[in-house]
Amino acid sequence: MIKPFIASDLREVSPLVLAYIGDAVYEVYARCHASIYGAGNNNKLHKRTIRYVSAESQAEISRQLMDELTETEADYFRRGKNSNPHASSKNASHADYMYATGFEALIGYLFMDNQESRMEYLIQRSFEIADGIKPINSNGVDEDTGDE
Repeated sequence: MIKPFIASDLREVSPLVLAYIGDAVYEVYARCHASIYGAGNNNKLHKRTIRYVSAESQAEISRQLMDELTETEADYFRRGKNSNPHASSKNASHADYMYATGFEALIGYLFMDNQESRMEYLIQRSFEIADGIKPINSNGVDEDTGDE
């Protein structure tokens, strides 16, 4: 994969830039993961993807992943969480939005640092956590609500 050169030291990169990149990377993985549950209906795929990419879900994922992060990963997460974004979420609390920004900054850091196996491990864990928050069955039906 072609990755742009941003800086020789990723500590020099704004955590908001890392979050911007991490958001895009995570969205692609989440869309691919959501498509496992069936294709053909874009509305259902979109709803399934939201399960993983919403600020509320990412905040809970982050809280549950904290004990699994290395010291360096935790630093990049904190930099993102403590950043000062010029936007906010209309569907999440400020705290959840900041945790989600931290999670996205972490994914952006791992992506830009070519740590693909670690990034993919944490992304897979995030899906497991999110699916545990709102369990779904093999037919793609949310077991809590019965929604497809």
